[in-house]
Amino acid sequence: MKFAICNEIFKDWKLEDTFAYAAQAGYQAVEIAPFTIASRVTEISRGDRKSIRDQAARHGISVSGIHWVLAQTEGFQITHPDVTVRANTSKYLCELVDFCADLGGRFMILGSPKQRNLADGVKLEDALEWTCGVLKMPLMRALIRDVTICFEPLAPAETNFINTAEQAIALARSTQMQQCKVILDVKAMCSESKPIPQIIRESWPHFAYFHANDRNLKGPGFGDVDFTPIAAALKEVGYKGFVSVEVFNFDEGPEVIATRSIEYLKRVFG
Repeated sequence: MKFAICNEIFKDWKLEDTFAYAAQAGYQAVEIAPFTIASRVTEISRGDRKSIRDQAARHGISVSGIHWVLAQTEGFQITHPDVTVRANTSKYLCELVDFCADLGGRFMILGSPKQRNLADGVKLEDALEWTCGVLKMPLMRALIRDVTICFEPLAPAETNFINTAEQAIALARSTQMQQCKVILDVKAMCSESKPIPQIIRESWPHFAYFHANDRNLKGPGFGDVDFTPIAAALKEVGYKGFVSVEVFNFDEGPEVIATRSIEYLKRVFG
């Protein structure tokens, strides 16, 4: 299994220092949140993108992809009733695909709960249709740039649109594009009624990325979620992609989070 870690854990660190520490800890890649670099990826030059990619390479790791892609942006909404807002969102998602590919990333994680919430009065069937429309151009761009867009099911406490892996898979399949897959996130799966290993088995081969964390918002091994059956299920279905550490509570600090998380993951994955 390949292990990655999300860069927002290393708050206020230079990216190159993040790459260096991640590599030293034993990670193969870093997953990047664009808002840690600029408010919009259109502000990040081609030269800067190449520099980021080169910095990772100097430390023997890669950029696995990007996530939190619409976080801290304004004017973008996937399920907005206004066709102009949706068109602008679609165009910006194309820019994000290019940004991901320019960094050498292969996976673009589409979570961004606030930018997909259904407004009052919006019908689910309309939101699903609009979402497919918004994703059409980015998915075509992703096909050209060899990027997979992974839609992320999230807990009802975070969003009212696409809360289960089953719903996310149905959405991905309805796009009729091979570049649209699902990401499974342990914290999010904790909100479902099914056991996590069952979700993994039922979701294969429709997921292409995996986030490792705990229901307590900390890293794997920092809470009561047992990753042993999770690792067994991932091995059983033949998943060979990234297991990426994403946390939301940074109390222990980046060094402890990064080191303890990968030590635990290596232990349970054997």
